[in-house]
Amino acid sequence: MEMRRNTQRTYPEGVTSWIDVEHRDLTAAGEFYGELFGWTFLEAGGEGPEYLVAQLNGQDVAGLAESADVAGPGSGNWNTYVAVDDADRAAARVTAAGGRVVLPPATAGDGGRVALCEDPGGVPFRLREAGTRPGAQLTNAPGTWNFSDLHAAEPGAADFYTAVFGWDVSDAGFGAMIRRPGYGDHLAATVDPGIHERQASMHAPPGFADAIGWLIPAAAGERPGWHVTFTVADRDDTAAAVERLGGTVVATEDTGWTRTAVVRDPQGAAFTASQFTPPAN
Repeated sequence: MEMRRNTQRTYPEGVTSWIDVEHRDLTAAGEFYGELFGWTFLEAGGEGPEYLVAQLNGQDVAGLAESADVAGPGSGNWNTYVAVDDADRAAARVTAAGGRVVLPPATAGDGGRVALCEDPGGVPFRLREAGTRPGAQLTNAPGTWNFSDLHAAEPGAADFYTAVFGWDVSDAGFGAMIRRPGYGDHLAATVDPGIHERQASMHAPPGFADAIGWLIPAAAGERPGWHVTFTVADRDDTAAAVERLGGTVVATEDTGWTRTAVVRDPQGAAFTASQFTPPAN
């Protein structure tokens, strides 16, 4: 499922575009993810805490940030950013829809302008008005970002995001799919010209080309939030590597389309490693 890349990947407003994680020990975080996913790192410019742009095959895939405040909004976990054309206007929509702007839009080096927000349920997320780095340039390949899913306590939790970003949440038969209408056409016109035909051949659910994530009921005792999934070549090999590198395997699951492992890195940030195993046609 590696995406063909014939131009710089861009993200329309309302599409999740970037992920990063904040840790006290940035060196240790880089060692863990570099070994696990084969990432290399570039230091990003700008003032403030140290920030590393993770790359795979020379393409931006994620960020690692130094944070002395692991109790801050979203810190200590993987953060999900939503692309916006104008961070100030988007922040105003967040407030109008009942959310909260924790830190107003500010310049974040060559990443553009960023705002830290919370939805009405207190779930943190971030706005990103792209700068010279538009967002993740390689996705859905082993070692890269697959989806960010909203683990929600209430079935109507996505109503806020629909008001702010124009999302559509629909029943795909095996889960609630979060779509940004028109995103598939944007991909077809830019970095993935064969997306519609490929997904049709795999009998993907209608509208899957527009999918940016899934709405998942939070498990008992789970804190609602955005949860990041990475694509891996082999779930079991990745789970074994996580443990060898000092992380923890929380749970594994096999479905008709994926083999997954929920894990925590050595500093406690949770994510899912997902091996794509589609049914035979």
